[in-house]
Amino acid sequence: MPVASRLIIRMVLMIAIAFSLFSCKKDQADGETIPRQTRTINYNSLNVDLVIEQPDLQEADALIVFHGTVLYDSNIIKAANTALDEFKNILDRKDMLIVSVAYPGEFMLFGDNIAYAEAALLWVKNRASDELGISVKKIFLAGHSQGGYLVTRLNTMHETNGVIANAPGPLNLVYRCQLEESGQIASGASCTKLRNVYGTTSSNPEAYMQRSLLNFTNGFKSDILFVQGLSDSPIQLYSWPGFKQDVLNCTNCKARLFTEIPGGEHASLFESPLGKIAFNDFINSR
Repeated sequence: MPVASRLIIRMVLMIAIAFSLFSCKKDQADGETIPRQTRTINYNSLNVDLVIEQPDLQEADALIVFHGTVLYDSNIIKAANTALDEFKNILDRKDMLIVSVAYPGEFMLFGDNIAYAEAALLWVKNRASDELGISVKKIFLAGHSQGGYLVTRLNTMHETNGVIANAPGPLNLVYRCQLEESGQIASGASCTKLRNVYGTTSSNPEAYMQRSLLNFTNGFKSDILFVQGLSDSPIQLYSWPGFKQDVLNCTNCKARLFTEIPGGEHASLFESPLGKIAFNDFINSR
């Protein structure tokens, strides 16, 4: 091959490589190719797996997200990745540290995994800056379904800059597990494990109510936004008006906001423009 031809090919390759590097840097600046890592953290003597997307910045606000119910702990990393994608897709900012918590649940009673959710939050609050090499500023919590249950409970335990709960639940385990006991709906793992320990809802309703979200409607330490689709499942909507009223009646809570979406189903936060707008307005105003 003539020397001139080889030089031309070499120049074309160099230009292509340079363009590729430029594009990669631009994508990272736009938040489109932020590296994702999975790591196990330890806090309060508990190991918790986290899926993390960290922007290339010296400091950033953090969004800690929690997935919905997963039957088997072998699937929680996948669920955490999915939750990260779902919340990232509706977030209109590209400069936030996003931490998705792969909390367990298969081998414990419903609600006991709050200890793992708390460990993840406290790790972000107290250790993430040092261990990730980024200064964490504001911290927001967001959760879907059981994840919404967890962030609502966390808001009675620790102060953050704000909390978003989409279709949080179960709201009323007495009602839900009674339906299973009577055969009106199929039996599920959560109620079965509770029944094995506490007996039926009729013999020991208080044990079930203590773990229901209806028992956690006071003492919110931070502003909280609830998003609820009004075409969600009958089990959710049966207790929703009472839950909402109890939250509004709270006298020792920070601000409580509600976005109810007509025609919206269980995942309304991710599917409805109203949910997305409310989500971003809440974060950006705090």
